[in-house]
Amino acid sequence: MSDETEAPNESLLRLGAAHGIVPDYWGHDGTLHKVSAATLVDVLGAMGVDASSPERIELAIAHVEDMPWRRTLPPAIVLRQGRHAHVPVHVKHGDPVEAWIELDPESGGGRREVTQADVVIDPRTVDGRLVGRATFTLPTDLPLGWHELHASGPSADARCAVVVTPERLELPEPLREGRAWGFMTQLYSVRSRASWGVGDLADLAEIAWLSARTCGADFLLVNPLHAAEPVEPMTPSPYLPTSRRFVNPLYIRVEDVRETAYLSAADRALVEWSAEPAIALNADPGPIDRDTAWNAKRAALEVVFAAPRSAARQAELDGFLELEGAGLEDFGLWCALAERYAGRDWPAAARDASSELVARARVELRDRIDFYTWLQWVADQQLGAAHRAALDGGMTVGIMHDLAVGVHPEGADAWALADVLAHGATVGAPPDMYNQRGQNWSQPPWLPDALARAAYKPYRDMLRSVLRHAGAIRVDHIIGLFRLWWIPTGAEPSQGAYVRYDHEALIGILALEAHRAGAVVIGEDLGVFEPWVRDYLTERGILGTSILWFEKDHDGKPLAPELYRRLALATVTTHDLPPTAGYLADEHVLLRDRLGLLDEPVSVVRQAARAEREAMLATMRDRGLVGADPSEREVVEALHRLTAQTPAVLLGVSLADAVGERRTQNQPGTDREYPNWKVPLADGAGQLVLVEDLFHHARLRSLVAALDLSLHPQPGND
Repeated sequence: MSDETEAPNESLLRLGAAHGIVPDYWGHDGTLHKVSAATLVDVLGAMGVDASSPERIELAIAHVEDMPWRRTLPPAIVLRQGRHAHVPVHVKHGDPVEAWIELDPESGGGRREVTQADVVIDPRTVDGRLVGRATFTLPTDLPLGWHELHASGPSADARCAVVVTPERLELPEPLREGRAWGFMTQLYSVRSRASWGVGDLADLAEIAWLSARTCGADFLLVNPLHAAEPVEPMTPSPYLPTSRRFVNPLYIRVEDVRETAYLSAADRALVEWSAEPAIALNADPGPIDRDTAWNAKRAALEVVFAAPRSAARQAELDGFLELEGAGLEDFGLWCALAERYAGRDWPAAARDASSELVARARVELRDRIDFYTWLQWVADQQLGAAHRAALDGGMTVGIMHDLAVGVHPEGADAWALADVLAHGATVGAPPDMYNQRGQNWSQPPWLPDALARAAYKPYRDMLRSVLRHAGAIRVDHIIGLFRLWWIPTGAEPSQGAYVRYDHEALIGILALEAHRAGAVVIGEDLGVFEPWVRDYLTERGILGTSILWFEKDHDGKPLAPELYRRLALATVTTHDLPPTAGYLADEHVLLRDRLGLLDEPVSVVRQAARAEREAMLATMRDRGLVGADPSEREVVEALHRLTAQTPAVLLGVSLADAVGERRTQNQPGTDREYPNWKVPLADGAGQLVLVEDLFHHARLRSLVAALDLSLHPQPGND
């Protein structure tokens, strides 16, 4: 229809706006960028909207404008507790209608009548039928929860979800006046002598308990533990999972499954033989080998799965399967299909979850489905044990889970939730100062309208599973709940457009589920965003993220710590930067130069990095945190002491920083060019640091002591 630079006409802009597509955006360089007509057409196409000709555009506009009148009730209503809400109810013009609400059983249940408001709206002819609109006013005293609105009459028999969310998510009591600090870790990278080549949930429990007891930490933030492929090759990135709702069984500690203790001698030998090649990886300083670790665990777990369970244990498993319902069953089926078609293309019918082939597979692969759903129960139990260990150790928050932005385009969620995910576009980010070519994260975005039509249940179910054993949740790229950068298939990351979401609904549901779980919510609100977004998140009680290197004042200098937000998780670094020792040595510049990711001469970027570092050192000298010629360790500790001078309610310390690691875990903009998400935890000398040695490590103890002195100064100490 148009080339890549042609400007969209008014009709195309109108259609795009009706579907939430933003026609322009401000880049990191302060320049206003216009979205081309070609991009608008492609993004609409990914939404299932045909805008390939002027005639198609006009038809699509008429369709989207008539759509609300075709529905008796809206797909879902999400409102804050105590607020007024008027609901349109569409019936044949002149017909009577009544409405009532069935209250959420978790909120006490019951029925509430809904009164019709005296609002006159002219009828509309839709599909040859004259449709009238009645307006009903919802009670303002509805309790928090997932309720159901019913409409009944001669031409109406409909229902929709009414989700009442907290006005504000309040902090737990210990954080309302105080603050807390904790470690941040990539769990797979922190192995113990008992690990099977990858840090696991038993290691998580050990790290959490020891963090609390020996260091006084209040939380432990871990990378997303979402599910990956059940067969090799396993995608290494925890931020590109096959499912965000379910857990990667790679993290299971086989020996901690109760039935393992009661295996016969022969079966125990099978488990031990399976373990040998994986346990040998614990001492390997090279890239983490998930495939070897998982192949070993899967073989061992199949032996344990076949062992008999007690009546009580079977009842626990049955209860878990009932709780997770069809979503877990579908996940298990996808895993079984992934096994069946491992190493070859799936038949087209297998990619359709509603096909006859898939229906037959649900019967034929029953044993494998049961195995994969059992794995989720085992992982859930071990996750629960890890969170209890954190709290038993003395943490006020406990395990802080991480929620990825999206899922693998060929994964379980993309398969099972195909109706609510876009096809023909992926999520990413426009160019910024750290990724000058933009980013494509290869993840299909939610379809805003389809998610609403599903009453947000896929989103709710995911949140409930992640929050079940959590004291907090970090939401990666929380800006994506407001708008996401959609990149049409085949386009460069810079050739995308922002698509808006109903943030009031998405943030509200997040707050409701976190409230029910008693969890704190932290949003990673970095990158390019509209200024009002942070104010909105603060208003809703969602914490932000402050990275020391990214916080600048209006002159581009390091922001004074006193000016940081209180409702934030403040850290020195993030997983997308090298650990602080590496950052101080310009690893973020050298690595990008080596991989060809710079659009500016390396000398220019290196000079900017040097100026940034010198400005930070000057700030710390002015505050007496470092001397004239500090060592690397002294600078790292001073940076953490600087974060302690902020009012931020949460302070995060990377385990990589604590032991002097220099290598980055992830270099954005790369796939196979760098061993992303495969770097085992080591110190500055390249020596592996195992869990057994972690809390005896001299640099960790020194950093914790420096942080403790800043948070709890002793009389007579400055």
